[in-house]
Amino acid sequence: MPFTIDENGHAAGAAWIESPNCDARPDGVPVSLLVIHNISLPPGQFGGSGIIDLFTNKLDAAADPYYAQIAGLKVSAHFLVRRDGAVIQFVSTAQRAWHAGESVWRGRSCCNDFSIGVELEGADDSAFDDAQYAALADLTQTLRARYPIADVVGHSDIAPGRKTDPGPCFDWERFRRLSGA
Repeated sequence: MPFTIDENGHAAGAAWIESPNCDARPDGVPVSLLVIHNISLPPGQFGGSGIIDLFTNKLDAAADPYYAQIAGLKVSAHFLVRRDGAVIQFVSTAQRAWHAGESVWRGRSCCNDFSIGVELEGADDSAFDDAQYAALADLTQTLRARYPIADVVGHSDIAPGRKTDPGPCFDWERFRRLSGA
């Protein structure tokens, strides 16, 4: 595993770009859920700074017509896995990232309270790259070794009808085989 998580929730092996879109987890609530998402900005386009700009509240609403719709959002994830497998961390795993929105898992609402969010650079209708599966598997193993994560789910599982990611092109069987999840 190329990643380690220190006592402050920072992952060695991931680049660090701090997002202000986070806050303290509720006291005594352990991390028990890993949520996999996908994101591309502009939609369907990969590379560029759009995702980083969104998560750091620096998205230029004039840079793309779609950006005007989302420029005011205050969202983040703990991690982003780029198409080439590079991993960026935006929020300490000890903090609550704002990735899940209105959500419920196994009868518990407010999934941000007890989850870690990992965004894959991608879209529902695009296959994910080998390097992404490898990095996600390594990151998942590291997170499960550090936290009592009982379940690994998609955003669509905790917000059905509202969200569709990581989408039908995400190969859950392959991910589980690689990660042991």
